[in-house]
Amino acid sequence: MKGLSRLAVRAAFGLHQAMVGVWTNRLRSVITVLGVTIGVASVVSLVAIGEGARVAIVRQFESLGTNVIKIESHHWLVGLTPEDARDLELRVPTVSVAMPVVRADARVKWRRTTQEIGILGVTEAFPVVRDHPMAGGRFFSHLHVRERLRVAVVGAALVDSLFAGRNPIGQPLYVGNQRFTVIGVLAPKGVGMADDVDRKLIVPVTAAQRLTLSFRVNEIWAKAASREAVEPAVVQISRILRLQFKLDGLAQPAADPWMDGYRGGYGDPYYGFGSEVKLALPSGQGSAVTVTSLNELVQEANEANRVMTLMLGGIAGVSLLVGGLGIMNVMLVSVTERTTEIGLRKSLGATRANLLYQFLMEAFLLSASGGVVGLGLGYAATGILGRYGMDAVASPGGSLAALGAALAVGLIFGGYPAYLASGLAPAEALRRQ
Repeated sequence: MKGLSRLAVRAAFGLHQAMVGVWTNRLRSVITVLGVTIGVASVVSLVAIGEGARVAIVRQFESLGTNVIKIESHHWLVGLTPEDARDLELRVPTVSVAMPVVRADARVKWRRTTQEIGILGVTEAFPVVRDHPMAGGRFFSHLHVRERLRVAVVGAALVDSLFAGRNPIGQPLYVGNQRFTVIGVLAPKGVGMADDVDRKLIVPVTAAQRLTLSFRVNEIWAKAASREAVEPAVVQISRILRLQFKLDGLAQPAADPWMDGYRGGYGDPYYGFGSEVKLALPSGQGSAVTVTSLNELVQEANEANRVMTLMLGGIAGVSLLVGGLGIMNVMLVSVTERTTEIGLRKSLGATRANLLYQFLMEAFLLSASGGVVGLGLGYAATGILGRYGMDAVASPGGSLAALGAALAVGLIFGGYPAYLASGLAPAEALRRQ
């Protein structure tokens, strides 16, 4: 017990001496702390920018729905139809629902307001496929689709931009020269989210075909039964489309970057090709159909942005090294100027461990002060960036890593001067006076 109390007294005395040493050289200490502060603030803010970009991209993909597979035609020889969606739903057991999609732009008029608006022709499965709830009214049913009824569901942003904030449910509007009736309003997804669905007019796919004067559809959206079922569904859908349209398999040679994710499996050449499979025209000139797993796109975007965040943090970490060099410089100068003090303390019984502890504590105080102030500035910078429209998300893990790096840099760069100070012989230190 007596030994512990003696150790505590020595530790407290060493801390007090370290604080006196820092306070005695206030200007030099402030400049050193400033270098560490800038380094930590840079790491926190740049990591926040990278994390914000990652979160925004992941949120953008996830807003399109979970376990969704998109089939898109790129050539008129491969014409997708609503019957193809029904066929895939029946033939692929891992697909719970498949939905044909028609995309178009049309002039929409309500009373005296006219706007050019994106039209999305879908089936009653849209809320399930896209995981999109309603804010008011109801979505159209299978009967509306089958009978080609002219009903519409509006995106949340159109309530203000087209209907001037009035309740649009029950209101008639004109798409081209065709009269539609609004029966529902989608819940808001956010600006730019879910393919900017907040600014789109959703109509039955059959009504959209009548608008475009075409029996074909632009895309098919399928929803797998589970996350594990997505990849097998992509494989089977690709195989079905290849045989149906007599395509030549992969659209690009094995050297292309999109094939880097190949993992093999199931004995099928398309299995495991990262986020998408491309099928080529019979002539081999370009892709005819793309089958894309949005789950894989989310994961790939997530990983890519994590790498970018680490790179940004590494670049900002260089300024921490500069701050560490500043600590070493200050400590070396301090040791040189305080040789008399060191010699006197040693002659009075101070051990090498006591001096090593004192100078390490000085370095720790400098780096800790700079780290704490840098965290505050980093979070303030993140808030300012967010206020001015930039996606920036402060990461607790990144912040702790920056603070830990600042403390480690202080102790590492302060270790050598502390070692020099503790190794001075009393007679030599006093002779340098």
